[in-house]
Amino acid sequence: MEEKGEEKRMKILCLHGFRTSGSFLQKQISKWDPSIFTHHFHMEFPDGIYEAGGKSDIEGIFPPPYFEWFQFNKGATLSALLMGYQAQGKVLKEHPPLKLFVSISGSKFRDPSICEIAYKDPINVRSVHFIGDKDWLKLPSEELATAFHNPLILRHPQGHTVPRLDEDTTEKLRSWTKEILFHHQTNTDAASNDNGDDDKYDTSRENGDSSAKVEEEPKCHEVAHNSDHSSNKESNSAMVKRESEVVVVAQA
Repeated sequence: MEEKGEEKRMKILCLHGFRTSGSFLQKQISKWDPSIFTHHFHMEFPDGIYEAGGKSDIEGIFPPPYFEWFQFNKGATLSALLMGYQAQGKVLKEHPPLKLFVSISGSKFRDPSICEIAYKDPINVRSVHFIGDKDWLKLPSEELATAFHNPLILRHPQGHTVPRLDEDTTEKLRSWTKEILFHHQTNTDAASNDNGDDDKYDTSRENGDSSAKVEEEPKCHEVAHNSDHSSNKESNSAMVKRESEVVVVAQA
């Protein structure tokens, strides 16, 4: 029974920030109420494929080793790019659409040739954007949020960090994940029912029933609020392709 429950859990790929590590991000997110993510999702915290090429801001705070993503610094920037490229059919063509995105101090790529593709249309993925009042990436984070359809923006008074969540922000984020879980379970149940109806459908065709059952594609449900925030090469790509329910939490 436990294995079956685990299989139904949505999987979250958590990408750490510049010159930190998966274990550091895991420790930071552990500050949050476990009812938001930990109790309901299977969370993966991989390390970047490159070892840090210089000094890390968390030296003396959290032990090494530290890592980088593709020799640039932002897990959130990489994640948003991945979703934009998938929406345009450029990457992960065989993978189901990624289902949610949580950005912590994320920003857009600046290369115009990349922006023209990745952010050509609003990215229709449920997204949360944590933006700090004292973050030096505050404006770029706000700009990234505009690339998504109906984002949930959570503001906090801190800087470039995974913030501790106050009661109000915790409740907003918990409500957001509850809606995602509800839609996920609804779609899972519908898929199970469809599979169970296959034999009935085949029988009806044999009996000359020409009626067709058309199921409407579930619409993406979005929430918009304002309040608070949070973050291997080949191995990471393989992980995304392997997990059919992967969603992303990313820190810049």
